[in-house]
Amino acid sequence: MASGAAVDAFGAEAGRLSEQVLDADETAFARGSRCPPWSVGELLYHVRIGAGRIPGMLAETEPADGALIPAASYFRPGERFSSAVNDDRIVVAQRGAAALGTGAAVARDFDRAWRESWAKVREAGQARVVRTRHGDRMLLTEFLGTRVLELAVHGLDLAAGLGRPPWMTSAAACVVAEMLLPAGAIARLLDESGWDQVTLIAKATGRLPLTLADATMIERHNLRRLRLA
Repeated sequence: MASGAAVDAFGAEAGRLSEQVLDADETAFARGSRCPPWSVGELLYHVRIGAGRIPGMLAETEPADGALIPAASYFRPGERFSSAVNDDRIVVAQRGAAALGTGAAVARDFDRAWRESWAKVREAGQARVVRTRHGDRMLLTEFLGTRVLELAVHGLDLAAGLGRPPWMTSAAACVVAEMLLPAGAIARLLDESGWDQVTLIAKATGRLPLTLADATMIERHNLRRLRLA
């Protein structure tokens, strides 16, 4: 069975997100999100797509060629974040949400999708390798780290859209912080800034504003600039 920090964080963060969206008021899903032009419901469908990729990946033959890519390198600049690919992401999420009809239906579909992924992860071996849709060869546990980042960061966006406080789990915050900063830098930056991990992640990913002093400080601690959709 695959195990580790990213595996545990995926289950914890996806479960927390499900709890929050399954009882949300229908009108909230129609609001504009912090990721325009998506509504809150469309953004949730985008998150559902990412969380639901794992069964299909595990159904494919395990790839043997190519270097293994760590989680942070998945978010490198390139064609995967081009205007054309981003436009396709927008349309796919809009169509998917529209096909389900209601925000409540999107929430239920997300809950089903992440649980199916979680079951497949727990059946997989620790050394299982997968191929991403962008062609990266990754350990499943490393790919899970990319799913945790998307769940956590878009969870901040969804919380804002639903008018709720951030619900990021400590397990997810630890995984994401370690993708953003070199080993040993996290504690030093948190101590210097006085932030908690959720604030650090929100500032590092543009979910909270950075002052000039903030930007100078995080650069001094060698923040990794991940390219996010």
